[in-house]
Amino acid sequence: MRRYKRFLADVELDDGRCLTAHTPNTGSMRGCAEPGSRVWLRDTGSSTRKYPFSWELVEACPGVLVGINTLLSNGLVREAIEEGVVRELAGYPEIRAEVRYGQENSRIDLLLEGKDTPCYVEVKNVTLVEEGVAMFPDAVSARGTKHLRELTAVVRNGGRGVIFYCVQRGDAREVRPADAIDPAYGEQLRASLDAGVEALAYVARVTTEGVELRYSLPIHCP
Repeated sequence: MRRYKRFLADVELDDGRCLTAHTPNTGSMRGCAEPGSRVWLRDTGSSTRKYPFSWELVEACPGVLVGINTLLSNGLVREAIEEGVVRELAGYPEIRAEVRYGQENSRIDLLLEGKDTPCYVEVKNVTLVEEGVAMFPDAVSARGTKHLRELTAVVRNGGRGVIFYCVQRGDAREVRPADAIDPAYGEQLRASLDAGVEALAYVARVTTEGVELRYSLPIHCP
């Protein structure tokens, strides 16, 4: 019915009852929060949460399910790396999460170790797709721009830095920076890539049974 205060959504169930669900997504959810959209909720079973139901999926357009839970993206990427799906990041025997690093008080999503050069992986969840083009961010993201600066510093100091776009919907053909939404992010992304930061994008298969990263997408950043 509506999304408000960023983390809340009023939903009408099939039986006509209405409830308020927690929305685990800090972005604008452009194209994924239209009133009247069909959604799927998860009952956490918690007796202590004020809002025990969590909004997990939305049918953004006919037949296209989108995973809106940004908290899943780090785990999805880690699982894909460990199972060998992400060939570009193979061969690292150790993975740590939420490790402090950088000069701007940051935490890296995934730190891959065990090779001569550690690999810092910053994961971004992508839900905005227009005409087959997945775009990030869906709102101005000073935090996302900061993370690109941190990855650039990692590379300049001899490390490996990767920005990883986790696309939680199956109708994307490519990924681009959302220059019309946040031109500063697009500018920093181009500068970071020129400095040696790597960019990867993988698309997920999203069903009511689960979400799983499947294959890579090209990234166009002209």
